Order: sequence, then C-alpha cells, then structure tokens
Amino acid sequence: MRPTREQLEAARDATIPDVIAHGLDVLFCGINPGLWSAATGHHFARPGNRFWPALHRSGFTPRQLRPDEQAELLGHGLGITNLVARGTARADELTTDELVTGSGGLRAKVAEYRPAWLAVVGVTAYRTAFGDGRAALGRQPTRLGTTYVWVLPNPSGLNAHFTVDTLAAEFAALRRAAAHHVTPPKAS
Repeated sequence: MRPTREQLEAARDATIPDVIAHGLDVLFCGINPGLWSAATGHHFARPGNRFWPALHRSGFTPRQLRPDEQAELLGHGLGITNLVARGTARADELTTDELVTGSGGLRAKVAEYRPAWLAVVGVTAYRTAFGDGRAALGRQPTRLGTTYVWVLPNPSGLNAHFTVDTLAAEFAALRRAAAHHVTPPKAS
C-alpha cells in the first residue's frame, strides 16, 4: 500500500504494534515510526529504508522480507519495537524528554519479554535516551537485566554515512555475537 499525502499527514502521532514475543534472540528497537510506517502499520516501511535489506544481507533472514511480512520475524527469533511510539515525519521531531521516557518503557518491555539481545538502531537516539554520550556502535558495556545491548546505525535513507552493504556488515556483527552468545565487556 502506498499511502496518500493525506494518509501520511493523518498518521502523525499514530502508533503501530510491536512485533514481539517472549525469549527472542534479538529485539530490534527503532527510534519511532515514520509517517509511512504509521500509515501502513508496518515497521521500517518507507521505501528507501535499508532495515529489511540489511537484515537479510547480514544473514538474519533467508530472504529479504517486505515490511508487510514483519510477523515472519518471530519465526526467526527476531522482533521489533520502538523507543518512542508516536509517528513523526523525522526522528528529530522528538524531544529529549520523549526519548528518555521511551527508554524507561523500553526497559520495562525488555524486563517482561527478556530477549537475549536488544539492538537499538540509531546511536544518537541511544545516547540521548540512555544518557550515555560516549556510546558507540556495537556492543555496549551494560545490560538491561539479562539482556545484552547492541547499537546499530540508523537504517533510514536519511543516514547517508552508511550504505546497505556497510549497514549489513554492522548487522552481521550483531548476528555473529548473538549466535555465539558473546558476553559484552564489563563496564569500567
């Protein structure tokens, strides 16, 4: 479904359901739904978003799924949620307070569903939400309960610093760590 301009505007502040189950291998966490995702009800739905190609090229899925096939992720031990639930045209429309509040909700969700790994897509959003200004891409030294934390680049087409191939390489590093249950380094 290609939303009309009116449907996209009507999707402002709309929410979409999580793709989640107990005991996932990896729970991916977007920043918030874009208007295209909010209008369609599918995560990372905007054409040009590189989440689905990177997920496949990294080896997480045997083929490239479409956003409307997001429920199939559960069969691969994967899920998707968002840091902030409301849809916006751009993530920079979110306030610092929304991101920090969203991290509290995310912590509660992780405590309930207990994924092995939480993968936040967007290092700047992670830094703000979790109050860790020095966080970098990759494994984080802290855990949320028993859940390891990994930060990935934002797959939005607006993130010109990464190509699909370089995104896939970052996703693949997470996949290898998750497959081997690599323990993150201890906080210093």
